[in-house]
Amino acid sequence: MTARKKTTPGPIGPDIDLEQEDVRLPDGSRLTDDRAAALAERALARRRGRPSVTGEEAHTPSLTVRVSPTTRAALEEIATAQGRRLADVSREAFEEYIRRHAS
Repeated sequence: MTARKKTTPGPIGPDIDLEQEDVRLPDGSRLTDDRAAALAERALARRRGRPSVTGEEAHTPSLTVRVSPTTRAALEEIATAQGRRLADVSREAFEEYIRRHAS
């Protein structure tokens, strides 16, 4: 196997004809038009960050709240006991509070 030379990305240049040019992927396989289209589609479909809380593709606003060390420790203990994330337990606590106090 030929040693691969590490390259750094440069500016985007002109399109190339993948039927004429021999472009290789990191695994050594040849990049074809079909493979390039599939890679591009997969990259465009990939969303960054966590999934939306609403289950839709809408942005979920975030909220930063300062709490006492005792409150945080209690929430962390609940999250650990339930095998859940602190953010999920905290969100559920807010939702429960709203249900109880909403007019």
